[in-house]
Amino acid sequence: MTFVRSLRSLRAEAGGSVVSIGSFDGVHLGHQSILRTVVERASALDLTSVAMTFEPQPREFFAEERAPARLMRLREKIEALSDVGVDRVVCLHFNRELRSLTAAEFIVQVLVDGLQVKHLIVGDDFRFGCDRSGDLSMLREFGNRYDFSVRDTQTLETRGRRISSTLVRETIELGDFPQVARLLGRPFAIKGRVVHGQHLGRELGFPTANVHLHRYRAPLTGVFAVRVKVADQVYYGAANVGVRPTIGDSVKPILEVHLLNFRGQLYGHFISVEFLHKIRDEQKFDGLDALVKGIESDIKEIKLWLERHSPTPDVTTTIG
Repeated sequence: MTFVRSLRSLRAEAGGSVVSIGSFDGVHLGHQSILRTVVERASALDLTSVAMTFEPQPREFFAEERAPARLMRLREKIEALSDVGVDRVVCLHFNRELRSLTAAEFIVQVLVDGLQVKHLIVGDDFRFGCDRSGDLSMLREFGNRYDFSVRDTQTLETRGRRISSTLVRETIELGDFPQVARLLGRPFAIKGRVVHGQHLGRELGFPTANVHLHRYRAPLTGVFAVRVKVADQVYYGAANVGVRPTIGDSVKPILEVHLLNFRGQLYGHFISVEFLHKIRDEQKFDGLDALVKGIESDIKEIKLWLERHSPTPDVTTTIG
């Protein structure tokens, strides 16, 4: 799989392509179904399969903090798109220049000249262009002119609702992580590199691995039982996602994870934190003593939940 960040790079690539366009936030089962069709169609036509997305996501460009909470960072999205099997991920910088393209300019400059599209697969509600005038009908009209075909996608549903990033967010907010895993085709996880914090957790007796979320808003907040993957090791633990109101030192949300049965340090390691069960919402405690008691209670509840639902490793491993 190749990753492309500019139209200039696109023009250097030879050959036609089968393309789908979207934010692909979460790369859920609906996305996967579309992209498998892209891959199959490209293989049948001996073309390149392409997933095209944007960074920042268009709704983030326009609404910033008011945009829906992002389900995954770009790095995670690229990994998930690669897992589906596309040949190329094209991620264009969504800026004023791209935003100012008319629908016709977008088709000609990006799809025809850039991607050399031969077959396009998009949702029947797909709209584009600075005036939002581009739609499925316009794509088919230009397809006849520039020799590419257009197909709209079939809606994938569960429990009578269309599988979408919005549905995934709603299900995460409900704390129904088994259903979230069914919508995604994998457990919901946040990935990132462990960074240094204030080391307050260690001082309080509960050392944590801190991961910056690098997004305006988190798709979930509170305290959770989690499964953590570090290289080829798996641990269980307690995670807090939020702004740490008791400490009052954070504006943007951060992920903090306390691993059970673990000794060592994880700074610089890339970890994957899978969310299993929500314990409670984030809350402000009346001082550090109350915070410690709250953490102790959370860990006790998490251990009880893990005993009932997950095999907890009974080993202590050191990672340097």
